[in-house]
Order: sequence, then C-alpha cells, then structure tokens
Amino acid sequence: MTASPLFAEGETLWSPHVRANPFPLYKRMREEFPVARITEPQTGMHFWLLTRYADVLSIVRDPRFTQDPTQLPDEVRQRYFSHKLRALSQHLVNADPPDHTRRRSLVSKVFTPRRIEELRPRITAICSELVEKLKAQGSGADFLKELAFPLPVLVITELLGIPPEDGDQFRAWAQTFFAPPSKDAQEKTREVHQLFIKYLEDIFEQRRQQPRDDLISALVAVQEQGERLSAEELTSMVFVLLVGGYETTANLLGNGLLALLQHPDQFQRLREDRSLIPSAVEEMLRYCGPFELSILRFPKEDMEWHGQRIRAHEAVRVNYLAADRDAEQFPEPDRFDVGRTPNKHVGFGHGIHFCLGAPLARLETIVAFELLLERLPEPRLATAPEKLAWRPSAQARGLVSLPLAF
Repeated sequence: MTASPLFAEGETLWSPHVRANPFPLYKRMREEFPVARITEPQTGMHFWLLTRYADVLSIVRDPRFTQDPTQLPDEVRQRYFSHKLRALSQHLVNADPPDHTRRRSLVSKVFTPRRIEELRPRITAICSELVEKLKAQGSGADFLKELAFPLPVLVITELLGIPPEDGDQFRAWAQTFFAPPSKDAQEKTREVHQLFIKYLEDIFEQRRQQPRDDLISALVAVQEQGERLSAEELTSMVFVLLVGGYETTANLLGNGLLALLQHPDQFQRLREDRSLIPSAVEEMLRYCGPFELSILRFPKEDMEWHGQRIRAHEAVRVNYLAADRDAEQFPEPDRFDVGRTPNKHVGFGHGIHFCLGAPLARLETIVAFELLLERLPEPRLATAPEKLAWRPSAQARGLVSLPLAF
C-alpha cells in the first residue's frame, strides 16, 4: 500500500499538529479525497474514511453495512476486535437491528428524558461546588481538571449508583479505552477490560440482592415482553454509559469553552443573552464536537463510493467532526456562531446509533455554562492557544488541559 498523497511524508491522522488543528486536512479530504484510505501507524490496520456530510448520513442509514462483529468472517473479526472482550461488546453501538432495536428499547425504558431532567437540581449542585473550587484555585487553574472531568464522572457514577470514591478509577479506565491505536495499547485495554468486568459483576450482584434507586438497579430489573438484558448485554451497556458519559461531556465542555475564549464576540453575545446557551451548546457540538471518528462499520458486499472500490468486510469509518464543517450543509462552516439556526449537526452521531446519552451531556453542558457565566463572567486563557496540547486520540477530540486566568 503506497502512502496517500493526502499526507506529507511521516504525517498521519494522529500527528500532533493534525490533532491540534485537523480542519484544514478535513477540508482537503472533503474536496479531494472524500473516501480516503487511512493506515493506523502503530498497528498497520487500514480503514476507509468518509468526511462529507451527505455521505455520513447515507452510510449510517445504509443497511448494507454492519457494526456487529459477530457478522464478520473470523479473520476480519480477529484483526479488528481481538483485543476487545465479548462481555464488553454486546452493547447498542456494536449491534444491528433487530438486536439493536431490542436492546435500545430495553435501556430506553430506564434512561428516559424525564429521568435525565430530574437530575437538573443535582447537576446544578455538583457543578456549583466545582465552579467554586475552580475560582478558589485562582489564575492558572485547569478547567479540565477542576470541572470538565469531575462533573460528568460525578454525575454518571451517581446516576448509575457507582460509589463516588471510584470515580478516579473510572476516569483512568476511560483514558485507557480511548488511547491511540498500538499493540501495547491493545494489551493494556484488554487488561483494563477484565478489571472493569469483575468490578461491574460485583456491583450487579449487590443490586440483585439489595436494589437501590439507581440506573444499575433499574437495568438489572428491566423487562419488556418478558425479555431481560443478558449478563453480557448488561455489562456492555453500563460500560458504554460510563465511558461515553465521561469522555463526551468532558471534551464538549473543554472544547466549547476554548471556542468561546477564542471568539470573544460570541462570548459577549452569551453574556448579554443567556437564552442563547442551548443554541451555543449545539454550535459547540458542530464546530468543535467531542466525537471525531465513528466506530468501525463493514460493508456486507462490494460497493463503490466516489470512484473508490470498497470490498466486502473492509473497515469503514465516518468522520463526524469533518462532516460538521461541510460547506454543502452549513453556510460559513468555519464561523463559530452561538445563534446558528438551523443547525442539523451530527455531533452526537445520527440514525439508530444516535448517542443515547445526548440529553444528559446537553444538560450538564448547559448547566455548566449557565453557572460559569454567572460566577466567572470573564475568564481568559492563561497560556497561548498554540501551547495547548490535544489528546492523541482521533476517535474522541479533547484537550489535555485548559488553564484559565480570571
């Protein structure tokens, strides 16, 4: 496989300067390489990457693709999923209908919009305490360390019924799950998966013996038409809620605040009209969203896309971040506009695999910015923007730290 002319020699999707600002590369991909062949430098594995908005919507709706590893030939499954344990793979993301429909229906019975909205007072209380701690740190305080990371961990662990003292452990595990691809990372991920499974099995048994008013107890007990979640499905579902609930919201908060700090005119609009906060959160999801590469999809048959022949069972990914900067869908896509409307972004995915935790992430982000505007009306960056470090993952986009001055 020859190097793609898309990249300079030695450059990859994971290069630090690309991680810092992938948008010029994604613009070129949309225009010249809408279906690009990408090679992971550490593992040597290949996948096709699609970056245009229309293609993203088309792919995620196309029944000719599967996300279910059990539907793949053994050789393909071993190549792409050998480091993942079955007990953590039986979730909504790795399922096609009708399994996906059944699982989502069961989980949706307990993960309801009403249940999420009932969390608003508790989220406000948690966030209020974190904002005060951030203020007390003074100039140089890291927004990610003091608020963006703790908030979703505290909320999702409390919602699920995980002891709060285990929050740091979950954060460490989540960072392992989102590590850049490499053979060492795969082995480490497998070890952490096993620790995670054992931990959850103990929690499940406790809830079977002594149910509580928490989401894990509800998931353990949930039934629809006499059908429960299997043990593996239950473990996988809690895994997705914990990891997704932590990483997505933390990155959205950090990326969103950075966008406001880099666009002072838009920050001033929010100060003057706080009713724009929900709209601003949607624009953060579009302009600098926390999701970048989708999980792997595999065509069940040979197909052609923009002149590229994609063979059956070759790995395919879509790029949500690139799609949300597509000028064919969004006027002036590189302009950050907290009042943008309409704004049909794909920051939380699209179709049947739309992020189940989107209402919770939105609520946490809205509450956080309401309190920040109230109590920290004029924060500013405590370092030059070019000195900010971005996480090496190309799947979830987020900063390493975000130091503020007040």
